[in-house]
Amino acid sequence: MTTAVAFDDRSHDFKASTLVAVWIGFAALAVASFALPESTVPAWMREVPPQWRLGLDTAISNFMKWLVNDATFGLFTFREATRSISDFLNVLLTAATAIFSTGILRGSGSTAVQLAPPLPWVAVVGIMAALGYRFGGIRLALLAGGAFLYLAVFGQWASAMTTLASIAIAVPLGVIGGILFGILGYRVPLARRIMEPVLDLMQTVPIFAYLIPILFLFGFGPVSALIATVIYAMPPMVRVTMTALESVPNEIVEYGTMSGTTRRQMLFKVMLPAARPQLLVGVNQVIMLSLNMVIIASMIGAGGLGYEVLTSLRRLDIGRGLEAGLAIVVLAIALDRLSQAYASRRLTVQGDGQRFAIALLAFTVIIYVLGLIFPAVAIYPASLKLSTAPWWGEAVKWINIHFFDTLDAIKSALLLNVLIPIKRFMVAQTWVLVTAALAFAGWRLGGARLSVLVAALALFIAFNGLWEKAMVSVYLVGISVIVASAIGIPLGILGGLSDRFWRVLEAVIDTLQTLPSFVYLIPVVMLFRVGDFTAMIAIVLYALAPAVRYTAHGIRNVQPTLIEAGTAAGCTPFQLLTKIRLPLATPIILLGINQTVMLALSMLVITALVGTRDLGQEVYIALTKADVGRGLVAGLCVAAIAIIADRLIQTAAKRLAAGQGGRTREP
Repeated sequence: MTTAVAFDDRSHDFKASTLVAVWIGFAALAVASFALPESTVPAWMREVPPQWRLGLDTAISNFMKWLVNDATFGLFTFREATRSISDFLNVLLTAATAIFSTGILRGSGSTAVQLAPPLPWVAVVGIMAALGYRFGGIRLALLAGGAFLYLAVFGQWASAMTTLASIAIAVPLGVIGGILFGILGYRVPLARRIMEPVLDLMQTVPIFAYLIPILFLFGFGPVSALIATVIYAMPPMVRVTMTALESVPNEIVEYGTMSGTTRRQMLFKVMLPAARPQLLVGVNQVIMLSLNMVIIASMIGAGGLGYEVLTSLRRLDIGRGLEAGLAIVVLAIALDRLSQAYASRRLTVQGDGQRFAIALLAFTVIIYVLGLIFPAVAIYPASLKLSTAPWWGEAVKWINIHFFDTLDAIKSALLLNVLIPIKRFMVAQTWVLVTAALAFAGWRLGGARLSVLVAALALFIAFNGLWEKAMVSVYLVGISVIVASAIGIPLGILGGLSDRFWRVLEAVIDTLQTLPSFVYLIPVVMLFRVGDFTAMIAIVLYALAPAVRYTAHGIRNVQPTLIEAGTAAGCTPFQLLTKIRLPLATPIILLGINQTVMLALSMLVITALVGTRDLGQEVYIALTKADVGRGLVAGLCVAAIAIIADRLIQTAAKRLAAGQGGRTREP
């Protein structure tokens, strides 16, 4: 027995020493790639020669041209099909815009004549307050009504109503499409296996990348922006629908079967109603993601609050940009709280709901008529509007005057001593070495299947000729994630240990998560100018929230019995944290870092606006040139980096959780 144990120990030691030796070897090769003269490393190892490349960008561009110019279905061409879809969506969007923003118009452009005004601001505020009271009581009524009143008081009403009109069409389309695809995935296993990698790509490919084919197929304008919003917001609804249908209790399904329901009746009369609470969570996600798209959609003709933020960024008008960005946050919070309250409310008697709808309709009609008589009821008086824009501008100006030298010194020190050396180190790494290291890591964490996946994704980047730009992206995202984790994890620990601190911190990170990504660029550019440092600060601000939230969730959800056992054993608070809470929370913290990586990657294209030279810039250039193939391939390379990071980190988190005898649960 003793001999066997000794043999096992020696085997374990040998295995561990072999792993250490392999990683030391990889590290030595990485340092050599950086330190040795460039001429000593074969050129083909640094960047794949043109004759070896896949040529996927050219193939995609040629296919898109054929699709638009020559593809036909017999009775109609592909171009006619896309134009028909565009015309149908334009009718819906025009109707919603007429209700909320423009009113009923005759004609177009500067010659248009208004035949009837849109809903008065008093009516919209009253409707939202009434819905809040109906779903959540007086507190939600004050929140929802106050949020829309804020839009009027701070001069964002017209833009907000244009955005709301787009959301009013995009959300139902996203929900209906998501439910239909979710049902298909639930019913047909083959369809699910096909859809899951497609959904992964839709959620990891940068939004700009699929704006290009949408522009190519549907042209520039609000309809293209609407289609892009629906595509971006739909994937969570598909996943939620499949999960919700699978989670319906067997007892309910058996009861439906015993009642003699057909397959269709089982789905629509039994399973979907039973899955309603989870489905409404998916609706909430569609709303929030649709609002996240408003600025990017404005780049292809959407208008609204997104356009206000975009024009402010171009002019570096921090006050106007922040006001429009905060208006998006306020709108998002109001719609989020209303949808959550609706999802959690108890069903009421049908007649009661009908009386409420009739009363709301009567209120709207009365206010609409009053608006025709009294202009102040229809349009918020300009004399009563407030603005914080001058204050924000003066604040940034004051900081620049008094702290410019200090900020510039910090920026220069970090650039010269941290960012630029790391960037040069990453760019020097060959695709052969990195692919081998990723394959080895995948094999150690998840076996041959994960090893092949991560290696294939790395080779996809290399053989599309984008290795150097990919390494710049990895450097920028990597250092941003390290900084975000260094800030977010300690804050999350404090939030997990203190309920009072967490209440304040949660409000801050909720704001960070709902504030549009473009808004971060305006003050950062005004303080630090353009470049990698500015991009890093913007990415850190945008990607900070998951590191905080997941860490706090992991710390707060350690089993109380374990804490009691540690206390009984005489552990100090510091020992409880370092010996019990943090080790048990590590799998959840890793998932938070994974989400931080995903958000950081999603910011790459945005930071291309401030001078980065990575895959994000490649996507942005392709968008400006309408080069479908170039943009999609660059976007797929970003998705490849995201999937590599996601699979490796998630597998590591699962192994840690399995080692602790538990399972990780996301917050």
